[in-house]
Amino acid sequence: MRPLGIVGILLILAGAAVLALRGVSYTKERQSVQVGPLGITAERKGFIPPVVGLAAIIVGGVLVFSARRRG
Repeated sequence: MRPLGIVGILLILAGAAVLALRGVSYTKERQSVQVGPLGITAERKGFIPPVVGLAAIIVGGVLVFSARRRG
């Protein structure tokens, strides 16, 4: 299978997972200040909405279709 088709399949699987979970929340930690042994970290929370999962499925389907059509 061509690399474009593999990327398409991965997008479809990731999009299906986001839809199945009704969105995915994540936390990103950043180290703000480090003074000696003490450090202060900041957390940033985010959310991936189900619409992004649907878009990933559509784009993945287009990639798989175009990879099969060229090959």
